[in-house]
Amino acid sequence: MRASDAPNGSDGPQIAFIILTKDEEPNLPACLNRLVGLPAGIFVIDCGSTDRTVEIARSFGARVLVHPWINYATQMNWAIQNIQTDAPWIMRLDADEILSPELRAAIRDRLPLLSETVSAAMVRLRTHFLGRWIRRGGMYPLWLLRIWRRGAAMCEERWMDEHMVLRSGQVVRLQADLIHDNRKSLDEWISKHIGYAAREARDLCAAATSRGLSGQAGRKRWFKENLYQRVPLFLRAWLYWFYRYFLRLGFLDGPEGFAYHFLQALWYRSLVDAKVLESRSTAARALHPASALADSSLVRRSR
Repeated sequence: MRASDAPNGSDGPQIAFIILTKDEEPNLPACLNRLVGLPAGIFVIDCGSTDRTVEIARSFGARVLVHPWINYATQMNWAIQNIQTDAPWIMRLDADEILSPELRAAIRDRLPLLSETVSAAMVRLRTHFLGRWIRRGGMYPLWLLRIWRRGAAMCEERWMDEHMVLRSGQVVRLQADLIHDNRKSLDEWISKHIGYAAREARDLCAAATSRGLSGQAGRKRWFKENLYQRVPLFLRAWLYWFYRYFLRLGFLDGPEGFAYHFLQALWYRSLVDAKVLESRSTAARALHPASALADSSLVRRSR
């Protein structure tokens, strides 16, 4: 099934927004509300929501496609290949992200004026957590390639921390913020990150490497693969948290900053390491089942 542009602009769509969803009723209205009035086509790719996500999307004029979920990269690449749009630009947008007024203006006014040699644009990600802008700890600005000319980029095939990879052309920076503001509960945030940890551990155990990344994303990936991953399990999570919270002044973001940096830098990264340890243990038992049986026999006798 393919979807065509929603008629949001009299001169035709200038940009197509791709939004991947699963039970995003709390977040989607604010996200879509910031797209109203732009010459855009909106495509929501849903993977089986059981709440009002699809109803909300259609109420804003979005075209909804349903496709089963494997991972983010596979879903995004499927969307890129299956929407029908005449828009010269495409933007990847999460349901818990909203355009700042400056980014709306840049998309409306600056994109049409860019040279044909420019194939993509980066935006600044601004993270809000528990109602507070997390400005420190290395969290702002995070430059992400989110806008590209149709046909110029695909999502790298990873289970976690996937980025858009540009085939060719120049990249410009739009001096405007994309605001990440998740309106779901903290319980749901934690549950989602438990899933993230399993996917990231899968990449780590498979020794997934970066290809084609440049700029800030490329530097962070190089640091992660060449330095962070060489530090012993669990110790690296503590060092990373200390770096963000103290050396990068994360403590200045108040109690919300403490909660965010503790959960995202220390708890989450420790959980990833625990998942890596679990995967190694499972693989070792599979390679040496006799040893595993002997160990279990010893345990029973000791009882």
